[in-house]
Amino acid sequence: MNDKFAFRLITAVSIVVFIVVCILQAKVFTLFPDVNSIPSWVFFLPKLNAIINGTCTILLLISLYQIKKRNISAHKSLNILAFVLSSLFLVSYIIFHATGIQTTYGGTGTIRYFYYFILITHIILAAIVLPLVLLSFYSGLRLNVARHRKLVRWSYPIWLYVTVTGVIVYIMISPYYTF
Repeated sequence: MNDKFAFRLITAVSIVVFIVVCILQAKVFTLFPDVNSIPSWVFFLPKLNAIINGTCTILLLISLYQIKKRNISAHKSLNILAFVLSSLFLVSYIIFHATGIQTTYGGTGTIRYFYYFILITHIILAAIVLPLVLLSFYSGLRLNVARHRKLVRWSYPIWLYVTVTGVIVYIMISPYYTF
């Protein structure tokens, strides 16, 4: 695969994922028009997503530690595992939001502003991080270390922020779930 094709593929995947998530957030499409027809396992997905995000946070921190120790093999394995888990998260997220289930945050006062700040920054950065992570992975797997390092200066802290805030958002919204 040449760089031009990889860049186009990464761009296409990133745009498609963004569009799908926007459609699901706008509630234009739902898999289950009747809430009673939603399988019971779907209601576990938000908790699973928080577990996946928390696990990815730990993997990313250990990966950073490993690369600082020059353990490239462990670094690579940890990042691949974090990427696979993040991909599973995305599938789980899409399945859950395709059900049409909605939850409104019920906190009041300052905590409400904090929640929405975290949520909005989480959503924006989650959209930005996908192409950055894909480009970082591509560069790393192609052993283009200089380019990989340049990309990771941006993708790593954003990815870490998204995984941490994903857990925070879940913890803050879960008391208001009605299912």
